[in-house]
Amino acid sequence: MKRTIGITALACAGLLTATACSGSDSGGSSDGPVTVTVMTWESADTNVAIKKALEGFKDDKITVNLLDTPSGQYGDKLASLTQAKKLPDLFWCGNDTEQQYTSQGLLVDWADKIKSGDGDFKADKFVPSAIENWKTADGQMGGLPSLMNTYGVWYNADAFAAAGLQVPKAGWTWDEMYADAAKLAGKNGAKYGLVADQLTSADGPFTMSMYSVSAGGAPFTDNVNHPTKAEADDKYKEGVEKLTAAIKNGSVAPPGYDASNVQALFAAGKVPMTFGGQWLAAGFQTDKPKVKYGFAPFPQVQTPTTLYDSVGICTPQYTKNQDATFKVLEYINTKVWDAVLPASPVAPPAYTPAQASYFDSLTKAQQPTVVDTVKADLAAEKTVGVRFTTQWASQVGDLTTANYQPILSGKKQISDLPAYVDKINGLIKQGS
Repeated sequence: MKRTIGITALACAGLLTATACSGSDSGGSSDGPVTVTVMTWESADTNVAIKKALEGFKDDKITVNLLDTPSGQYGDKLASLTQAKKLPDLFWCGNDTEQQYTSQGLLVDWADKIKSGDGDFKADKFVPSAIENWKTADGQMGGLPSLMNTYGVWYNADAFAAAGLQVPKAGWTWDEMYADAAKLAGKNGAKYGLVADQLTSADGPFTMSMYSVSAGGAPFTDNVNHPTKAEADDKYKEGVEKLTAAIKNGSVAPPGYDASNVQALFAAGKVPMTFGGQWLAAGFQTDKPKVKYGFAPFPQVQTPTTLYDSVGICTPQYTKNQDATFKVLEYINTKVWDAVLPASPVAPPAYTPAQASYFDSLTKAQQPTVVDTVKADLAAEKTVGVRFTTQWASQVGDLTTANYQPILSGKKQISDLPAYVDKINGLIKQGS
């Protein structure tokens, strides 16, 4: 799932016709038949399953048309359709896209609709952190979260057994994780005990935010959508110091390590531990790694804390019929995942009544550690976002590469951390 993608590499195909997606400025309802267009970023196989599931939607006045997009080119397609004002009625979107498009007045605001919704399809039936993070500063919701990304530590149970170590489990500590990584490094072809890309990439500051919050400190930022400040208090600094020490002694892969093939290395037994999302379970279920593996929650200091993220579905302001579109949106969130996720359990639905089929499929596939960890993440007492969703977020990556990663690799001192945070605050001030 990577940055904002929570399901494989979702992609829909083909060129959209003007009649299918042109839309109009009449956002209300009409008495005549209407076609609701849907565009996903899913794989071809997943789109086949979605299309079949959508055949169960029954309404004489509404036809649902699932559009196609070339695999791997979803972002380009979305940008061109946005520019041409030909976005489909429902399109897969990341939290950052939803926030930016909503602030620009491009999307239908579903906040009131989901607050008072029909039956059980209401905001209080969604994962709270997902609903909260899809609200703009003024309370608008330009889309609804559909699938959750949860994160944790994938581990090679065989490597742990060979080293005489207990496998990770809920409640283990950061100190225990680093100690395990030290004992696993250099064993059985593994150079490092832990390859944790999120610790050292542009998202790194938010991973250490987990440490700080779990220890009773402050998060790296007060809000990923509309931040007013970034900070690195004493607890945050403590977490960075421990990570820096683990990188220095060779337990953890350093910044700049090529983690592009880490999944394959893990499956081959060359990486004992790696940070990642729950979506890897679907791939492992198909590819059958050579090692016995498991998935554990992130380590803690005191309070259970984890990263959160969700992907969702958005609607442009010029959709022809908002009522019809919302009916299809509700059907996708309440019914479609029940049909799709058993074959490819990539992520738990944000709409909690629809989560049973996801967990059942993982249980049948004998993935109990994934079930337990995803449930623990969804129930975690504290959560922190995985990244800024602001329009200037890409600049944070540049600052992180130039200022934060050198601290982790020992090229700069821990005392340089405040200067890095000051630069982030400069972006926040400039952006606001």
